[in-house]
Amino acid sequence: MSATPVAAAAAPAVPRLGRPGLVVIGLFTLCLLAAFGTMGLGAVRVPQPHAIEALFGHGTPDQVRTIRDYELPRILIAFLVGIGLGVSGGVIQGLTRNALAAPDTIGVVKGAALGAVILLLAYPRAALSYLPLAAFVGGIAAMAVVYLVAFRHGGTTPVRLVLVGVAVSAFCESVIRYVMLHEAKGIGQALVWLSGSLASIDMQSVYQILPWIGVLTPLLALFVYKLDVMGLGDDMAAGLGVPVEWTRRITLVIAVLLASACVSVAGSIIFVSLISPQIARRLVGSRHGLLLPAAGAIGSLILLVSDAIGRGADAPIELPAGMVAAIIGAPYFVYLLMRKL
Repeated sequence: MSATPVAAAAAPAVPRLGRPGLVVIGLFTLCLLAAFGTMGLGAVRVPQPHAIEALFGHGTPDQVRTIRDYELPRILIAFLVGIGLGVSGGVIQGLTRNALAAPDTIGVVKGAALGAVILLLAYPRAALSYLPLAAFVGGIAAMAVVYLVAFRHGGTTPVRLVLVGVAVSAFCESVIRYVMLHEAKGIGQALVWLSGSLASIDMQSVYQILPWIGVLTPLLALFVYKLDVMGLGDDMAAGLGVPVEWTRRITLVIAVLLASACVSVAGSIIFVSLISPQIARRLVGSRHGLLLPAAGAIGSLILLVSDAIGRGADAPIELPAGMVAAIIGAPYFVYLLMRKL
């Protein structure tokens, strides 16, 4: 009698990381490579690999001071602000179901810029330490106006949010121009801030924005399923048990806080929050659990590259990172318009 073969114990299943997950990891890896690869560019050049060595304390005192005191803070800010703007843009595009919606276009960035410009020009003696607070308050106030005006019959709609946001953004831009024409003192500093320059960034700015990015971006993980369902439409989402208006309010507040915090330390940087989610959607799809991290990584990569180009293209003259990002993003925005209209 032949022995009955004993079935081998099944090996435990090892979860596999799908292609979209690998893409997200690859994007953050590119961010790290860009950060290290572009370190040392600027008015005071520190060639590679001496720049990386100086980061860890090896090299001449001038090299170590240049990398640690000037290069590292702006690289960290570019990384954190890129994440904040990319994630914020992804949330707002998901809420409005509009590929052309972003903090740039619904009033948040212009509101923050208005708050900063009023402080710089109307109150030139005010301490610069109040500038982030003024920009932060301006962004929150602009979005509050957008939401209140768009609120009708117990709720809002994506179309009303976008249309009112465009109007508020245009109004803030008009007021900015009026203030700049009326108050000539400090106009140069205001223009630098409006262009999104990272030249004056220090580690204090990094510590200022880090809690916002470190708390608000993980908090959005609680809402990724609801955001996916809301992409099907308000009626369908309500039918599936999603509290539509409550979810829209909470996630919109988080997105606005992220964008306002980014603008408050880095200035008026446009197009990053608009194009990052678009590129991410093409790479990883529309599920927000992957879309938001990918958008944050792409935003960081765009801002890191933009700042590196601004520092090194024509040293010692420096182009603001926001200006370079606009040059990169504007053609893609035109491309989106041609596809959507």
